[in-house]
Amino acid sequence: MSFIKTKFINFLRLVFPSSYTELAVFMFFIICYGILGSYIAIHYRIIFDSRIPWDAYFSFDNKSILMTGGSFERHPLSYYFFNWIREFSLFVSGGKMDANFRLTLAWLSNIVITLNILQIFKYLKNIIRLPLKLSLLIILFFGLFSTNIILSFTPENFTYTLFLLSLYNHYAAIKLREEKKTPSLALSLAAVSIGGLTITNFIKVFIPVLFEKDLFKSWKKLANAALRVIVATICFVLLYLNRIDFKYQNIFSKTNQQYEKFSNVESMPTWDMITSFFFGGNILFPGFVISDKHNMKGFDFKGLYMVLYSSAFPYIFVGALLLLISWSYLKNFKNKWVQVIMISFFIDVIIHCVMRFGLHTSYIYGGHFVFVYPIMIGWLFYAYRSSPKILFVLTLSFVLLSFYLLCNNVFRMSEFFWFLETYYQ
Repeated sequence: MSFIKTKFINFLRLVFPSSYTELAVFMFFIICYGILGSYIAIHYRIIFDSRIPWDAYFSFDNKSILMTGGSFERHPLSYYFFNWIREFSLFVSGGKMDANFRLTLAWLSNIVITLNILQIFKYLKNIIRLPLKLSLLIILFFGLFSTNIILSFTPENFTYTLFLLSLYNHYAAIKLREEKKTPSLALSLAAVSIGGLTITNFIKVFIPVLFEKDLFKSWKKLANAALRVIVATICFVLLYLNRIDFKYQNIFSKTNQQYEKFSNVESMPTWDMITSFFFGGNILFPGFVISDKHNMKGFDFKGLYMVLYSSAFPYIFVGALLLLISWSYLKNFKNKWVQVIMISFFIDVIIHCVMRFGLHTSYIYGGHFVFVYPIMIGWLFYAYRSSPKILFVLTLSFVLLSFYLLCNNVFRMSEFFWFLETYYQ
């Protein structure tokens, strides 16, 4: 009993604030995001409108996700998860899909995104061991990302995936630092939860296993790792097949349909979609365009999409940020924690930039990888901790990037509120 109690307490300390500083970070962001989400939920119907199944803003599928969990081929087990989310929100709202229902959904998203930011702060503080001032600067930068702002009130797969990926990477980093293997139970839970919400993230769960101490120097350790991976995979596959009544043929046909649908958009240059949407749009809001939509049942509504960057400044921002990330990767190339993070990132680069899946709306996929940016920035600062001049230049550059990010995203959110005022009262 004491073993279970100890594990449970350690889990709570991992997920929630465990110091006054962490509590301050948590409270700051939950208040900021809470005010934003509460205002939108109470005054506008965009978070959930039973008539709008998808694409009200930025291609998020709020109603579809909440009612069905989304398509089974991309979100194998999210049906069960969002059943709980929906039923809890209905319980709070007295069974009505009204403002209280929207408010509950917004606060669940708010709490999860705030916990995600807390995980990154813990990583910077406990794994990289940056000074508090630098950790706070980076976490403020991260908190201004367009992905975090939008997901803080959006009931979607990406919201919960972002938190789970941040949590798991922090947990895996602790295990690597302690030179311990990731337990089979933890690996299986991560595979089922992370892969269950979005199947493309399933493989990311096993990346930290590759960097366990002396893994490839001992057949015993290699066999143990393989067994843990096999057990986790079997758990996931069985639950997945049970979800679709073991009609596995549907997986391949539906997957091919989805790939054809979301990978053949030729209306914009590929390099610009990669820059403006994949690398940029999930951090720095571009401009918006309004489109006419309908729910295929006679109801017309307005949708909001992001467009390509229209001035030099956003491209300079994205270029500077990618330069810092690349610099960090090269400088810390032999660092196993860095390799875990970047291999995970490269999986998304391949899926969206190389295979072009969903590239035209890749700004919504930031929930799968935006946590990479603050962590890699943290490792860059760490690499030059003994070089005051370089550290000063890095800090100054980072402050300027943060200021531009703040100004741009505040301005774009004012445009978003105009859209709400006009079409979603």
